[in-house]
Amino acid sequence: MIKKNRYWKNKRVLVTGYEGFLGSNLTRTLLNCGADIVGIDIVKNRPKSVLNGLRNKIKCIKGDISDFGLVKSVINKHKPRVIFHLAAEAIVGKSNKDPIKTFKSNIEGTWNILEACRDKKFIEAIVSASSDKAYGIHKVLPYKENASLKGSHPYDASKSCADILCYTYWNTYGVPVCVTRCGNLYGAGDFNFSRIVPDAINCSLKGRQFKIRSDGKFTRDYVYVEDAVNGYMLLAEKMKKLKLYGEAFNFSDENPITVIDVVERIYKLTGRKPSYKILNQAQYEIKHQYLCSGKARKILGWKPEYTLDEGMRKTIEWYEK
Repeated sequence: MIKKNRYWKNKRVLVTGYEGFLGSNLTRTLLNCGADIVGIDIVKNRPKSVLNGLRNKIKCIKGDISDFGLVKSVINKHKPRVIFHLAAEAIVGKSNKDPIKTFKSNIEGTWNILEACRDKKFIEAIVSASSDKAYGIHKVLPYKENASLKGSHPYDASKSCADILCYTYWNTYGVPVCVTRCGNLYGAGDFNFSRIVPDAINCSLKGRQFKIRSDGKFTRDYVYVEDAVNGYMLLAEKMKKLKLYGEAFNFSDENPITVIDVVERIYKLTGRKPSYKILNQAQYEIKHQYLCSGKARKILGWKPEYTLDEGMRKTIEWYEK
């Protein structure tokens, strides 16, 4: 976890999507560092969360970031110094079924944040969460931050567009924003069981067979959520001092593995014999995608603190409890 320092003590921070998987873990860490947090989310008091017992320390606002009036009023009233913009439609399958909802949340929601901040001198840093999928499909791997953004499916395209908006608002108006792109996040508090890691853990712990939608040979890199949180906070801290505005940063363990490897590893870590069925039904998904995080390692001094096995063990322990 990130070391406590004076930067976050009593710092007013706005977290959009604070109830989500990454948002709840980030919010918990910020609280531990002494930050004063305002959170916006379309869900309030999610019943199973790493924030249970902590929400009395947060100014919780229920609302949709596609509502510009709400976003503007929250920023004007609370005057956050740092904003972590995480709220989004994050599930690829849902995005394919309802692209308009995804575009409103991921694209319009982002321009609402940026526009509401355009003339606010009190804001020091905005960290906008993107995705490795913003890059689309490239033959050259791993992806570096200077690769073109060419998302070709609804979720991917929404992230490409949002990233370009962030750069535009910095380049044109000087809005102090940076973009983060992570590999597949995993860890405590993820209840989107359409994702591989929580679903495979759930199946393994309950003695069920795991169904692999693809052919099992898709490759990704995986990042433990606490390592991602550490990266987001380091970026916010160093953005002004190092004049990083307008830039993007990848966060990756740089250890791409196949879906089959991930599933087998999870079953073995739970002490069970791997059991899975390959459906080979995946649609609109990139076969091979993983990131280079050399820029974050060199400029921010960031690196993962957890190996894949270490992170998976901590994650499995949390779900067991």
